[in-house]
Amino acid sequence: MQTTKIPATIVTGFLGSGKTTLMRHILEQAKGLRVAVIVNEFGELGIDGEILKTCAIGCKEEGGADGQIYELANGCMCCTVQEEFFPVMKALAERRADIDVLLIETSGLALPKPLVQAFQWPDIANVFTVDSVVTVVDTPAAAAGQFAHDPHAVDEQRQADPNLDHDASLHELFEDQLSAADLVVLSKADLVSAEQLGQVRALVAEEVPASVKMIESVHGRVPLNVLLGQHRAAELSIDGKHSHHDHDEDHDHDAFDSLHLDLGAVDRERLMQTLQSIVEQHGVLRVKGFAALPGKKMRLLVQGVGRRFDAYFDRAWAEGEAASTRLVFIGRQLDGTVLRQALLGAQA
Repeated sequence: MQTTKIPATIVTGFLGSGKTTLMRHILEQAKGLRVAVIVNEFGELGIDGEILKTCAIGCKEEGGADGQIYELANGCMCCTVQEEFFPVMKALAERRADIDVLLIETSGLALPKPLVQAFQWPDIANVFTVDSVVTVVDTPAAAAGQFAHDPHAVDEQRQADPNLDHDASLHELFEDQLSAADLVVLSKADLVSAEQLGQVRALVAEEVPASVKMIESVHGRVPLNVLLGQHRAAELSIDGKHSHHDHDEDHDHDAFDSLHLDLGAVDRERLMQTLQSIVEQHGVLRVKGFAALPGKKMRLLVQGVGRRFDAYFDRAWAEGEAASTRLVFIGRQLDGTVLRQALLGAQA
């Protein structure tokens, strides 16, 4: 039975930014990797699933079996996450032994934060983790202050969809896509001058923490080892990232309360006992996160569903990475102050 979680890379960005080109380049480099792909068609302006189907990744071929490409056709992915995304993820979970990597391309108008939060849902969290969110920025468009290659077409598409926020500016949507980013790809870098490239870098730097790196690309060419294997577990930190739509009920797809708590080093035995007690006394459905133990160079991965808990060392702390404890709780009517107070007794 496979127990290692499948890493998911989410590629987001405006229509025409170069997401599909980047995705195809990933697939062309993924020699030997078994890649499942979710693409989100969004009208005539959406991504071209047929382009991806030309890649040799076990897609449906004449005389062959159905492949691993899933297209969500109705609306932006974040707006259909409960109706379509969840069943697709369940179907992929049943094939977890056949999948090494999951790639998800959102629509050009999708908000990445709700999608990342969906990875906190117990049925998804048991199988998948968000390796990283990659935001593709159309460098020439950003340099021109338009953010999208064809802002008029983007606005028409937004007006046509009743689920989307029609009042949000492109700049706000641009900021929301950057707010969730673990890596920013500046596409079409060959189409701007060095001065314009510097201006776009400065623009993006104002919207992302210093820890979020920027890389330039031409025709989607970015090394595979830069895009994949970032091990960000973005679903554990996404709740703390700001979005203009944090309080937009139309995009509030999380069926449960979700909160994360940060601590220092903890005692392993006391931590597990405390978590068991919290589950018994509060409306906690799921716990996931990682912990720092005194004197240990490895990170302890902790996860629990109901009263079943697992804890194991998954990797060494990276050079320059602060050894700390972060736990995400999913449930109903959770009181962060009460949970934090309970966890203080587990600190080393």
